[in-house]
Amino acid sequence: MKKKFGTWFLKKWEDRILRKFIVPRLPAWIETYHLTLLTVPEGLLCILGGYLAKWDYSFLWLMNIGVFSQYITDILDGELGRYRNTGLVRWGFYMDHLLDYAFLASILVGYSFITPYEYKWALFLTLAVLGGYFVHNNLYFGATKKFEVAMFGFGTSEARFIFISVNTMLIYFGKVYFIFFLPWILGIVFIGLVVTVLIKQRELWKLDREERKR
Repeated sequence: MKKKFGTWFLKKWEDRILRKFIVPRLPAWIETYHLTLLTVPEGLLCILGGYLAKWDYSFLWLMNIGVFSQYITDILDGELGRYRNTGLVRWGFYMDHLLDYAFLASILVGYSFITPYEYKWALFLTLAVLGGYFVHNNLYFGATKKFEVAMFGFGTSEARFIFISVNTMLIYFGKVYFIFFLPWILGIVFIGLVVTVLIKQRELWKLDREERKR
C-alpha cells in the first residue's frame, strides 16, 4: 500500500513534536490498535458533551477533549505502527478511516442536541457533504493507489481545530453565532467538495487518455 500524500498547515509541528518526540517514547504496552480503537470512546465523549450541553454549554469542553484526544491518537496510531513495524497495514487503513467517519458523525450527533429544529436540515446536509469527502478519497485511492490526506493546505488536523474553535465560541457566546454560521459552513464545505471533484476528475480523465495513447 502506497503512502498517503498531501501537506497541511500543521504537518511540520506534528512531524517535529508528535511523531519524532512522542512515538519513540510511548510505553511498550501501548499498541497501535489501542490508539485506533480509542476513537470509539472519544466519539462517545463528543456525543455526551453535546447532550449535556442542552443544559449548560460548558459541557462542550467534553467534546473539545474528545476532539483533541482523537487528533493525537489518530496521528500516533499509524506512526507507531510504522515505527514498530507491527504489520497491521490493511487493518489499520480500514479501521482508521472507518472510525474517522464514525467520529465525524459523533460530533454532528452531539451538535444535533443543541441545534434548533428548524436548522437540523443544515446539520444533516453538512454530514452528507463531509461524508462525500470520505467517499471521494476512497474512490480516488481505488483509481490511483494514492491516498490524499490534504488539499489546498487543509487537512483533518485543521478541521479538528475548527470544531474546537466552534465549541469554544459556543461556550462563551452562545449558539446565536453557531446558528448564523452553520449555513455558511455548509456552503463552504459543499463548494470545497465540488472544486475537489472537478479537479480530480479532470486529472483522472487525463491519466486515462494518456494511458490509451501509450
